[in-house]
Amino acid sequence: MIRLGSLGGYPFEGPRVLGGWHAPSEPGLFAILTKSDAGSQRHEVIYLSHADDLSDEGLPFSHPLSDRWIERAGGKWNLWIATYSIPGGQPSHRERITHELIAIYHPSCNPEQYDRAWKDEWIGSYRAPTTNPLTTGRETPPT
Repeated sequence: MIRLGSLGGYPFEGPRVLGGWHAPSEPGLFAILTKSDAGSQRHEVIYLSHADDLSDEGLPFSHPLSDRWIERAGGKWNLWIATYSIPGGQPSHRERITHELIAIYHPSCNPEQYDRAWKDEWIGSYRAPTTNPLTTGRETPPT
């Protein structure tokens, strides 16, 4: 198991060598990984996506972007896969997690990239009684 994401992350199963791997017939996220150094234990995320049925994605090598993965990895035996199943998760939930992970890892084989930046104008200004400055001094009163 590996964890992808910020803080505690999401517990992905794997990584497993992509060649010879058989996709389960279930919804989930998948990450395609490679090792930039053959002796290293560290993997680099090169593609992230999600599916309603992983077995319909053309994995391992019939996926529309598999040629791009192979080129990026330097060969099909340097490709790994990690999967994350969300029991009862909706497609919108899987999509949000996928976008979050793409914003973190910027996988080179994903055609779309997302920014983690937050802009104040997205929610406008916010005023509430609890956002006012303190009305008491910072010094402890004498006892």
